[in-house]
Amino acid sequence: MSTLTEIASLLRRSRRVLALSHVAPDGDAIGSLLGFGWVLAAAWRAAGAAADRVFVPACADPVPAQLRWLPGSHEIVSEAPPGPWDVVVGLDASDAPRLGRVFQPAGYGSAPVVILDHHITNLQFGALNYVDPSAVATAQIVVDLADALAVPIGPEAATCLLTGLVTDTLGFRTANVTPAVLAVAMRLMEAGASLSEVTGRTLNYRPFSVLRLWGLALADVRLEHGVAWAVITHEMRQRVAAPANGDGGLVSQLINAPEAAIAAVFVEKPDGQVEIGFRSRPGYDVSQVALSLGGGGHPQAAGCTIPGPLEDAQRRVLPLLFRLAE
Repeated sequence: MSTLTEIASLLRRSRRVLALSHVAPDGDAIGSLLGFGWVLAAAWRAAGAAADRVFVPACADPVPAQLRWLPGSHEIVSEAPPGPWDVVVGLDASDAPRLGRVFQPAGYGSAPVVILDHHITNLQFGALNYVDPSAVATAQIVVDLADALAVPIGPEAATCLLTGLVTDTLGFRTANVTPAVLAVAMRLMEAGASLSEVTGRTLNYRPFSVLRLWGLALADVRLEHGVAWAVITHEMRQRVAAPANGDGGLVSQLINAPEAAIAAVFVEKPDGQVEIGFRSRPGYDVSQVALSLGGGGHPQAAGCTIPGPLEDAQRRVLPLLFRLAE
């Protein structure tokens, strides 16, 4: 595995940098993508070379509404310019398909691909890979990268990076939160990030359409063999005009049921594919189930996208979860 010192050296020399994060972006995807850009800009300024440098952040899917307030979010493009690039950086993605259509390695020529990630299922698909599963979020790795670049973290970067920490730990409630993680959060707050604002705009953000979508899904929620699951159809989403991606955090609510060791939400996409989010209690590793289905993630939070229809997806996946929950 590459070191952050190696990656920092490469970034200092680079004049044109393309950064990518994953489809259906969450708070860590957008927070680490933007935070990386702010940190890189600080490094270029420190070298007196900012004027002739180009940084482009890209994500195949739109920035979710609850994250559009983050500084720099309006700069994220959905179609990456053709380049040329000196380096391409993938953040918070465990494999190439997770980056979606914006990742086009055949067009990068000699530009190395750098991967910064914290998922234990990462396939290390770059030329330089820094993967730290002990980090609670890729945003935490970007903080370490700032140290490797020897630049201070400004308020814009701090806000974006704290968003990554808060959202991936559900407000510092996950089992991997340590005193060191809280120290990083405190450092970002001292740099200008507001914990109350980040929490209020992300974890507490629930549009009325999402609440209505939850109501439709919860009307038929199931619990069997320690597994709680729900289904969101494309028709349900259209009926309440809910946002286009994901389950709005429903899977994180299902795992709160004390009877559930594992939770899952099956989401029907417009193209007929089925996106599945998994959550589990400590001791039940859903990342390996997700990996076996072409996805990935963390032991207690993972996901994948598989072919539909919904009924076939449930027949394929639920027995795997039942066995894990035994």
